[in-house]
Amino acid sequence: MRDRNLQVFLDTAEAAIRVASASPESLRAAGRVFDRCRSLHGPAGPVRPERLPVCDWLEPALDAADGTPRQAVADALGALMGLLAWKRRASADPADRNFWNGHANAMIFGPSGLEERDDLWIGATVMAPRVAYADHEHPPEEVYLSITAGEWWNARMDWTDPGAAGLIYNPPGIRHAMRSGEGPFLALWFLPV
Repeated sequence: MRDRNLQVFLDTAEAAIRVASASPESLRAAGRVFDRCRSLHGPAGPVRPERLPVCDWLEPALDAADGTPRQAVADALGALMGLLAWKRRASADPADRNFWNGHANAMIFGPSGLEERDDLWIGATVMAPRVAYADHEHPPEEVYLSITAGEWWNARMDWTDPGAAGLIYNPPGIRHAMRSGEGPFLALWFLPV
């Protein structure tokens, strides 16, 4: 049986994605993630909660979602915050102080997540204001659900803020990045692996 808070998180995230202004590709990719979550419950992961200093921006980011279409997702994510292990991107360079100190990622479903999975990744990224996340690429396609304002770029589109009702889709293997504006950035990512 899946932890109740994890199930509430999944249900609210899926509901937000279903009503989002989104491309068919993003809806199909996210649908594969949620279908896999329904068909299989993975074991609880061996997560030891960890926080980095940038995690001080989590509460303001969650508060910024109050009254928006993403409030239910933010509330469900907030219930998991004390359980997550927040880490820097493995390739982060300590010499780039703004990025090093200004971002963290947490795996919710996937390797070393709250639920161990090898068929999907669901996680979160938090960034302090005025931080650009390093350009990167990976084989799986990816869907982003923004909780706060932020911008995304990929090799097929210019910088875009999907707003409180949109999604961002990155095709498999495409170079992409994201950045925060004047406020904190918080987004969820969904990858069928």
